[in-house]
Amino acid sequence: MKETDLKIRTKQFALRVIRVYLALLKRGATEVLGKQLPRSGTSVGAHYREAQRAKSTADFISKIEGALQELDESQYWLELLIDSETLPARKLAPLIAECKELLAIFVRIAKSAKQQI
Repeated sequence: MKETDLKIRTKQFALRVIRVYLALLKRGATEVLGKQLPRSGTSVGAHYREAQRAKSTADFISKIEGALQELDESQYWLELLIDSETLPARKLAPLIAECKELLAIFVRIAKSAKQQI
């Protein structure tokens, strides 16, 4: 995957998370779920962009692992939205699938970078 493709994809992920957040506001969802998801979901792309400007391989790995943590957290919040019956699973399934795909991509990137050390 090209760097620009992943940049676009992580930005699209963030925009989708923002849309979920906006839907939550209309539904009166809890403060915790409503605020945590956009924080983690929008941080993925920011970490990836920071990684592109890393000063070293170790710094790159750190930023990529930061994106991994944010993706994992985003998946957790999405699962809580489903399990709490705040939003239906069918509406969040595509976003969860994208989250899992991004997790797999970032794991591969991290492993590849670690082999360079």
